[in-house]
Amino acid sequence: MSAKLLYENEWLIFIVSSLIFFLVTEVGFRVGNIKRSSADESTKSQTTTLQGAILGLLGLLLAFTISMALIRIEERKQMVLEEANAIGTAYLRAQLLPEPEKTEISRLLRQYVDVRLEGIRPGHLKEAITKSETIHDQLWLQAVAVGKKVPQPVPTGLFIQSLNDVIDVHSKRLRAGMDHVPESIFLLLFTIAIFSMGAIGYGCGLGNGHFRISRLSMAVIISMVILTIIDLDQPGQGLIKVSQQSMISLRDNINKPAP
Repeated sequence: MSAKLLYENEWLIFIVSSLIFFLVTEVGFRVGNIKRSSADESTKSQTTTLQGAILGLLGLLLAFTISMALIRIEERKQMVLEEANAIGTAYLRAQLLPEPEKTEISRLLRQYVDVRLEGIRPGHLKEAITKSETIHDQLWLQAVAVGKKVPQPVPTGLFIQSLNDVIDVHSKRLRAGMDHVPESIFLLLFTIAIFSMGAIGYGCGLGNGHFRISRLSMAVIISMVILTIIDLDQPGQGLIKVSQQSMISLRDNINKPAP
């Protein structure tokens, strides 16, 4: 199961997995129905125990996977805040620099914020990364120029330190964006879900209870949970988004006219 299939076809996966899970319960039901005439109470009791164990394992795995996805999305939220703070600090310290570097660096930082916000739009990430790294180079050239012309290094040193922080947070945010729940976990999740749905259908067949609506509901609910996990693991592609309010507020602040 490729990452592209997971993250670019979430709703297709939801529909297909719901159908597969329901069909598996149908197969399990028919098998259980065939075995019902030869099954005694001991067999039915053992089947119920096994069914409960498999469903418990599925619930544990779902909780574990959701936890992994939540940790990752919280890290991405924190990276947005850290980046906004780092850029804001660099912008304020740039105001201590002499002209014309002060004006040029301020312009580049405003452009940088716009590029970072543009990068959250689907399909714009690679272009935003390239533009961001180009602006890094331009900012560093300006810092070098200031360092050569300013005899007192304190303002320049403070700015260079903050510029380093901006570049470092950029790298951290890229790493956080590429850190996903392993595909093997999703494969295991789908496999356990299939066995669980088969066990549910088999138990219904042994008990001679169709419960078709209940089995369909169970299939849809499990698929919805898996869809939510995928969405959490890849915010921006689906319904769940990482808030960019910190960056938006920063953009508004640094674009205010000078008093």
